[in-house]
Amino acid sequence: MHTRVDEPRRLLHTTGAVAIVVGIVVGAGIFKTPAMVAGMTQDHGWLIAAWLAGALVSLAGALCYAELCAAHPHAGGEYHFLSRAWGKRLAFLYAWSKAMVINTGSIALLAYVFGDYMTRVVDLGAHSSALWAVAIIIVLTTTNILGLTVAARLQTAMVLLLVGGLVAVVVAGFAAPAAGLTSHPAPTWFASTPSAGMLGLAMVFVLLTFGGWNEAAYLSAEVRGGPRAVARVLMLSLSLITALYLLANLALLHGLGLAGLATSKAAGAEVLGLHFGVRGERLLGVLVALAALTSIHSTMIVGARSNYALGRDWVLLRQLGRWQAGRGAPVNGHVVQMAISLALVVFGAFQADGFEAMVEFTAPVFWTFLFMVGLAVFRLRRRYPGIARPFRVPLYPLTPLVFCAACAWLAWSSVSYAASKAAVHVSLLVMLAGLVVLGGLLLQDRVARQRAPGSP
Repeated sequence: MHTRVDEPRRLLHTTGAVAIVVGIVVGAGIFKTPAMVAGMTQDHGWLIAAWLAGALVSLAGALCYAELCAAHPHAGGEYHFLSRAWGKRLAFLYAWSKAMVINTGSIALLAYVFGDYMTRVVDLGAHSSALWAVAIIIVLTTTNILGLTVAARLQTAMVLLLVGGLVAVVVAGFAAPAAGLTSHPAPTWFASTPSAGMLGLAMVFVLLTFGGWNEAAYLSAEVRGGPRAVARVLMLSLSLITALYLLANLALLHGLGLAGLATSKAAGAEVLGLHFGVRGERLLGVLVALAALTSIHSTMIVGARSNYALGRDWVLLRQLGRWQAGRGAPVNGHVVQMAISLALVVFGAFQADGFEAMVEFTAPVFWTFLFMVGLAVFRLRRRYPGIARPFRVPLYPLTPLVFCAACAWLAWSSVSYAASKAAVHVSLLVMLAGLVVLGGLLLQDRVARQRAPGSP
């Protein structure tokens, strides 16, 4: 039996919550995707339009989540929304996928990014990236077990350093013209239109780079400021992220030109190299490693809370539902998350590309369940019409429809991309295992009810 002492408390300030969300979203992707999107759009105007469209779709999703968090605040976040909208069974499959595929896969993926860059500094041998990944997962999990306050302070410090680094890239890009922008062709704003297929592929990468803001839902029971606090966190986070992304793209265009950006393998390093020479590449390596660290750390914070919510609802998993009040952390949830993440790192170590394997492993499941959360906005309005909603989605039902359409598109695109890959087959096997576990839990609950006093 849980007491009030075992439950989350509102210990998190807005600044810490924003740092967690920004840390999840602003990962290594922003250092890779601008060049890819430039190559797909081949036009200054369409390049910037793609990033603006990504921001608008993310805003639509954030507004949906703001309503759900304000009306149904809970440390279980999306698990809680799905449970109220569609029932415990679907919610269990989501939490299972978070624990076994989505969050842990993301942690392993980002740990590989960190490991790849650290290997350039200190090579640990044949599986150097995997060894670095294992080490950082253990270190950051330990930090989270120390408590939310410690974790939030560390996250804020890392995000400030990361934002400072991105600002350095932006400044270097805008300062570059005097060094040779005259050699670049004049900007082409909507002079040519990319094919629908290429524009669609560009949007997939843009939206993947914006991904992660939804994790703010897991902080809805811990952010200070009342029911509308998460809405404020989401708006502040996305405003900062959008500004950084747009400035980064404009700066890269300014410094390298469209053709230079589209063919660049390391656009950020090239821009920094215009001012810092060979040290520019090293500086970019530090920034990418730092981006991976902030994303890993944030993902750990929210992922353990999903495990906690799962343990609160299912008797056989009740050890996951224990909350260490003194630390403000679900310690058991963190330990289980670490164990699964380490297992996935080992799995990735025996693949040709550990990073790519983790993308294939996580993306289809992630976007499918995010689509179901979007539909939950409609479902919960109908199921609980009289409930207080301190924040309502503006332009309803258009806003959630836009979000659901984007999620459905990305789910389909992810499946199409990964259909022939080994990792996605492993992901499906994990989901099938979740169905087996769910069947066992339902059977156990049924037996427990039959044995209860007074049962027929």
